[in-house]
Amino acid sequence: MSTQHHDVVVVGGGNAGISLAAKLRRDGLRDVAIVEPKQVHTYRPLLSYVAAGMAALDDLRRPQSRVIPTGCRWYADEVVAVEPVARLVHLAGGGRLTYEDLVVCPGSSVDWDAVPGAEEAMRTPAASTSYLPDLAPKTWTLLSSLRAGTAVFAVSGQHVPCAPVALKPLFMAADAWRRSGVLRDIHIELLVEGDCLVHHQRADEELRATARAYGVRLRTGTAVERVDPATQVLRLTTPEGPDTLHYDALFLAPPHRAPDWVSAGGLGSGETGGFMAVDPHTLQHPSHPTVWGLGDVAAVDALPSGGALRKQVPVVAHNIAARRGGRRMRRYDGYSVAPVTTSRRRLLLAEFDRTGRPEP
Repeated sequence: MSTQHHDVVVVGGGNAGISLAAKLRRDGLRDVAIVEPKQVHTYRPLLSYVAAGMAALDDLRRPQSRVIPTGCRWYADEVVAVEPVARLVHLAGGGRLTYEDLVVCPGSSVDWDAVPGAEEAMRTPAASTSYLPDLAPKTWTLLSSLRAGTAVFAVSGQHVPCAPVALKPLFMAADAWRRSGVLRDIHIELLVEGDCLVHHQRADEELRATARAYGVRLRTGTAVERVDPATQVLRLTTPEGPDTLHYDALFLAPPHRAPDWVSAGGLGSGETGGFMAVDPHTLQHPSHPTVWGLGDVAAVDALPSGGALRKQVPVVAHNIAARRGGRRMRRYDGYSVAPVTTSRRRLLLAEFDRTGRPEP
């Protein structure tokens, strides 16, 4: 079993890992390794545009080798375990990596187990999601071909990456239905598990007004507990109690979970829902000072989004050097951004911190 040592090991070759590795290299670190098993890099922020009929999968895919920053060592392998006390990363291929600092940013994945029947529903013609690359094109095919019936859009409250962008397929479909003259024949239900569409008061008010203008019935505090794909019926939990809802077209923004090795290695806990525990300001693990988290995997008490990396990446890069030099660390204020298309010609851009304060 071979063991390789690197100054910084970055777990994850998505937007977070690639951005951070590039920043570290620009800052002068020579020995940066990236662990990423996928051979194709998917620019995930564009998936909602694919699902809204405004982009194609080819627009957001590149060979992973083309996006690895120059000078970084790429391990095309998967992490199966982390031992933070020993500063050791175990790879599926049998190799091991040691490090001076470890940055954990593998993203999150859809947790189909949280909603029984949901995964089976995705295999039917009547349901889809924008949160899986292979299903994003199907979403627009499903929505754009609907001419009458009930269209249900359900947004989970359980760590959905940039949940407000799940509204893009809804508004783009409603705009298309209006332009083709069938909007009046389609009943649109928007089920949101939380109490708002976005944690930015003015943006939330505008999104609600847009939904009303399209005739959308908005139900907050409403969660999908189960999907029956055979009958196309949703079992709901609502503020008034259990309910059911039939759908002709179903779009899900489903719950997500972190990789199992995050909790198994002591980097997450039940309190964080299995996601990685970090100081929400410094992005440093509270018990392991040489371990850092950013992106969707980290519990930062803020909306996870691709745009949040604009503030998170410089904080982690600076703080790795600050820890080593005994200097003061920078702080991440929870900045995030929710870009929501409200029609083919209009985009609402909500930027805010973890308290909901606007940060345009």
